[in-house]
Amino acid sequence: QVQLVESGGGLVQPGGSLRLSCAASGSAFILYTMGWYRQAPGKQRELVAAITDGASTNYADSVKGRFTISRDNAKSMVYLQMNSLKPEDTAVYYCNAVGPQTTGWAPKWDWGQGTQVTVSS
Repeated sequence: QVQLVESGGGLVQPGGSLRLSCAASGSAFILYTMGWYRQAPGKQRELVAAITDGASTNYADSVKGRFTISRDNAKSMVYLQMNSLKPEDTAVYYCNAVGPQTTGWAPKWDWGQGTQVTVSS
């Protein structure tokens, strides 16, 4: 069983920064594309950033230029550096392995608890 544990969220003012961490236990971590998803109140969960096993990255247009995803395969960790945060970034953030394009980038594993990011004055 893969266990995903997200951390690093919190309350931050607009324009501020946060660094989220995701620990993946019990998986062949190096083999998977990993991503960060978020779910805002009243919205569907969406993939905002992904990083392949070869460290190629992709971002949703809404976060491009502000967020940076990275990974440490030796530690089975994924990170999301979030800069220039906006109120519309407020959401619960989740990590997961990302399925192929044919699945619509669907997550491969059960969700962790997520970490709350609130951007507010």
